[in-house]
Amino acid sequence: MMPQITKRIVVAGIVLIGFAVPASAWGPRAHTAIDRVALETLPADGPVFLLKYTDFIGNLALLPDAWRSPSEPFSKMEEDPNHGWFREQFSFLEVIPRSRHEFLIALLDEQRKARDPASEEALRTNIRWTGTLPYAVMEAYGRLVAGMRIHRTLSGQGKDTQDLERALAFDVIRLGHYIGDGAQPLHVSIHSDGWRGENPEGYTTDRSIHGRVETRFVDDIGLTENDVRDHVKELGRQTGDLFTQVLEFLDESATWMEPIYILEKGGAFEDPENDEARRLILQRTGVGATMLRDLLYRAWRESATDPGRGPDPLNPGNPHYNPETGSAPAPVRNDTD
Repeated sequence: MMPQITKRIVVAGIVLIGFAVPASAWGPRAHTAIDRVALETLPADGPVFLLKYTDFIGNLALLPDAWRSPSEPFSKMEEDPNHGWFREQFSFLEVIPRSRHEFLIALLDEQRKARDPASEEALRTNIRWTGTLPYAVMEAYGRLVAGMRIHRTLSGQGKDTQDLERALAFDVIRLGHYIGDGAQPLHVSIHSDGWRGENPEGYTTDRSIHGRVETRFVDDIGLTENDVRDHVKELGRQTGDLFTQVLEFLDESATWMEPIYILEKGGAFEDPENDEARRLILQRTGVGATMLRDLLYRAWRESATDPGRGPDPLNPGNPHYNPETGSAPAPVRNDTD
């Protein structure tokens, strides 16, 4: 039986999803389906205790969007960039920094080089117009690993894990939202809300394309969990550098941005019977559920490893320590240790 407090939160989540979130995200139908399917397809040796919180996680899938309201300016300033990754805007970076703070400084350095500080180029060379999505993913993943380590310890001691499991379910909501956004191609391009700049193909510049694709069309086709489940792939890589893999996930998503504009130009998203547009939506939500499932499983496996290894990024004695950020960037890690 679901604890009473969890029931209340789920009900609050249903109200939240129905009335009080920004429009710039997958709608509730897609985000919820991605989260639920990711949980339901976890391997038997994964963090299956999370299955008890499937409704809780699914019903609150849009919660991170509620942190982006102008009525909460501090929250909005911190959270808003976490939902996008506009790679075209920082093509000057040959290597993506393995630190949110070093990324911010790299943008600031580039912005200061602009001949015209009032130019669009200068005004958009900052985290608001580049996004920080991969950093949000890695940070949320790290919190999950840390919490799962505690879960293993408490379970091994025969202690109650219910409160911790609720906290971990909240962390899944956060991670799941970022992964869901990353799987949506309009979240990983400067063309997120209408085509920007040179437009030889005559693609729409109407900002409503974002919501029409990811919310209205998804609702029109009646996307279901079964639809998404049918497009989930086998368990993906559980070794290799995760930050690199997250960047690859976002780069792959970006390859579907222009096909969306091509379909929109032909009126595909006005027709729920359009097979090509429907297939694109099913493919992208399936990719999102697959990636989230893989990350949850990997976090659980990593939580079984010794947490004491590796240099402290905040130690000035770290050979990669950067005094501008007060930390060293995260090292490359080629396995789950």
